[in-house]
Amino acid sequence: MRHGRVGMVVHAGKEEATRVSQDVRAWGVAHRIDIVDVDVWREEPRRTSRAEAQAIGPLDLIVTIGGDGTFLRGVHVAAAVDCPVLGVNVGRVGFLTDVPPARTVEALEGFRKGVACTDERMTLTMRASRPLEIPPELGTLLRYGRGPAMPPPEVRDSSPDDVGWGVPLDVTAVNDVVFEKLARDRQASLGLYVAGRLFASYSADAVMVATATGSTAYSFAAGGPVLSPLLDALVFTPVAPHMAFNRSLVVSAEESVGIRVLPRSGQVAVSIDGQLRGVLDPGDWVAAYASPWRLPIVRFESTDFFGRLRDRFSLADAPAASADGDAPLVYRPADPVPEDVRHLRHPQPPVPGPGAGPR
Repeated sequence: MRHGRVGMVVHAGKEEATRVSQDVRAWGVAHRIDIVDVDVWREEPRRTSRAEAQAIGPLDLIVTIGGDGTFLRGVHVAAAVDCPVLGVNVGRVGFLTDVPPARTVEALEGFRKGVACTDERMTLTMRASRPLEIPPELGTLLRYGRGPAMPPPEVRDSSPDDVGWGVPLDVTAVNDVVFEKLARDRQASLGLYVAGRLFASYSADAVMVATATGSTAYSFAAGGPVLSPLLDALVFTPVAPHMAFNRSLVVSAEESVGIRVLPRSGQVAVSIDGQLRGVLDPGDWVAAYASPWRLPIVRFESTDFFGRLRDRFSLADAPAASADGDAPLVYRPADPVPEDVRHLRHPQPPVPGPGAGPR
């Protein structure tokens, strides 16, 4: 470990998370490793991930103790520090945190000794026609039915001649970037651009751009496809669109997905991994694309993503299919892997049990 420092993000509202954090601190003392508290919960004054990273200094690892939400907060700081993340799961079954509390110290030891598994995930970053900002009158914008209607916002001029390639945003999205209507009586009217070319215009409650990692989050709930987290791709999914074409769109990581707010649209809120980051006016645009920074997730062992998905949704015991017999959970011959499929990922070979005879 280069710096001898590990950051820790704890969901203090969970008693088990507090207990596990004490185990992490004891491990740090035993190995003379500084355990640094990472404050991602502060509301006033609220610090950006970059500011929090500057406050805590260099880290070798960030450990999050909670659920996927806690993990995502830790990742945003990890992106600024440029370090991997280890997620201890004390929440509901998630897809990002998979180290059980009882094996936290074991996982930390694996990382310290350099033998832990690491998955790298694609993340998103963005450019925009102007910096994202949250207007001070946001409370009024959300108070539909309790006060006078807000006047239509002015259309901003954001043509290529005026704003060029826009401004880079210092943001990292692990799951998704969501564009949703602010007022209940005004739809979000948005133009979707793929690699700079208009694909379609949408009038919808929201649209989102997700990573393969985020395909099992909001995009999935909105009817989007499940993508292997090993895949580098962007998923565009509309939410309650007022049009016949309501399908998701999967594009290459080499292509950007741009969203332009149409002239007569209502204002549009932009959220990154569930956190509100700004409000767009008609004429504004944002482009999401693959970030050069990839998220290193430290695992206790190689993860079985599709096994977790199967178990979470009880896919292996659907009544209509299970009545006709069971399917084995793993197909993996004990023979050596043939040369033509050695480049593929395979389950670990079976371990012969006591008394197992020759095949």
